[in-house]
Order: sequence, then structure tokens, then C-alpha cells
Amino acid sequence: MSASTDEPARTGVPAAEDTAAPDGAGSPELDQAISRVEHELGRLFARIRVSWREAAATVHPDLQPLGYQVLTSIATGKATSAGAIIERLQTDKSAVSRHVRQLEELGLVESVRDPDDRRARVLVATELAQERVALARSRYEARLGERLRRWTAEDLDHFAELLAQFGD
Repeated sequence: MSASTDEPARTGVPAAEDTAAPDGAGSPELDQAISRVEHELGRLFARIRVSWREAAATVHPDLQPLGYQVLTSIATGKATSAGAIIERLQTDKSAVSRHVRQLEELGLVESVRDPDDRRARVLVATELAQERVALARSRYEARLGERLRRWTAEDLDHFAELLAQFGD
């Protein structure tokens, strides 16, 4: 490959072909490292689920973690219809309908006429919901910030780059 656009960017993370054994099989060290990453990702996802549960309880004791995700999608304006919420959260219609109904019963969400299409309706978070979501977010951000402030800015930048690459 030439040094032009055909060559992959070097970011300090070896490409898969750079780390594989010559016969294409993974080395024991690489396999062990992959297992450690899988284990740590599992721990991280479990901690994220706990954080969602805590945030949901901050908003309302009866709110489930998925209900919190539905609410924050509405409150941030990232999804204001059932279809948009389903797409954003990659969940089924019945779960979204159930959580939207609960959010309406709790006084956290209202269905109003869409100002752009008077025939349609959109979901909006109430003032109470905005206050509760802000409180839950501030608690979460404080805990996250406390952990991340132990790292250098350089380490955080590198971590963010690795996460972005992994997510791609």
C-alpha cells in the first residue's frame, strides 16, 4: 500500500493483522487479552445497568431502567414519537407503549399536537420530568467525573479514541 488514503491510519492500536499469529490463529496472549476485555466489558455493562436503575429510581421509585431511557430520549428531544423511541433504543413497540403509558400516568410525559403537523402528536417531558432527569444526570455525572478525574487528560483522550474505534 502507498502512504496515501489506501493505508490504514495508525493510532497506536495495532491492526488485527499486526497482532495475529502467522497462521491466522490468535496467540495465547492475544486470546487471554481478548477474554479480559470481554470480562471487563461485562462488568462495565452491569455497572451501567445499575446506574440506569439508580437514575430511574431518582426520577420515580416505580420507574424501570428502560422507562428512564424512554424518558431521557423524550426529555432531550432525541426521540419524541413512539417510532423514534423504538428506533433509538432498539426495543419493541409493546415495551415502549407500556413505558410511555406509565410515564404519562406518573405525570412525567404528555402527548401534545405536533406543531409542525397538527394531525400528529409528539411526546414531551413535563417540567417535573425535566427536573428529575436533571437531578439523576447530575448524580451520575458526579460519580463518573469523580472516577475520570483520577486520570490524566492524555489518558482520557486515548481512552475516548479507543472507545470510538471499538464502537466502529
